Amino acid sequence: MITRRTVNTALAFAGAAAAIGASPWQLVSAAAAQDAAQIAKPSTLGDMALGAKDAPVTIIEYASMTCPHCAAFEKEVFPQIKSAYIDTGKVRYIFREFPLDQVALAASALARCVAKDDSGKYFAMINILFSQVNDLARDPFATINRVGKQAGFSEAMIKACVQDDLTVQKGILADREYANKTLKIDSTPSFFINGTLIKGETSFEAFKKIIDPLLKS
Repeated sequence: MITRRTVNTALAFAGAAAAIGASPWQLVSAAAAQDAAQIAKPSTLGDMALGAKDAPVTIIEYASMTCPHCAAFEKEVFPQIKSAYIDTGKVRYIFREFPLDQVALAASALARCVAKDDSGKYFAMINILFSQVNDLARDPFATINRVGKQAGFSEAMIKACVQDDLTVQKGILADREYANKTLKIDSTPSFFINGTLIKGETSFEAFKKIIDPLLKS
């Protein structure tokens, strides 16, 4: 069984965690350095995406698995975006990890290990983990073990993923640093919609107001 001590030791988290974004959503102009190539640069472990590659609109989400606002977005807003825009070929949706703490890092690593290169499995895993956000706060390591076993992993496989082999965690942390320093991401959830940065929890209607004009342009 993975213990708090072993995971804390293995997942030494560099730097203080950024505060979870709790304010109303706001549009933030992308800095000059945030050109299209920098934003579109794939993550170290490979981007997890849904939707047509040639969709006219691309949404990139940065989220932490322990962020309640991210969990609320996943439950209440994302299904509407998927139905209206992703499934209809209008939006390409990319999810990128931005862990705010060690637990989020371990949960993200588990999702990556279970899914490997399968985006469908990955999005299913993060949906499950977001649905367990309260359990992750109360008893994080038991929750990670339970979710991992439900996904077909043994305790040894979970331990190898989140404790022994730190390749996945290092990749996630490298991308987190890049997003923070280069793209100026400092809270979750944060989104790029065709290069425009949006910070904070927002509604489907707010997304619709941004997406629909881009589809007409």
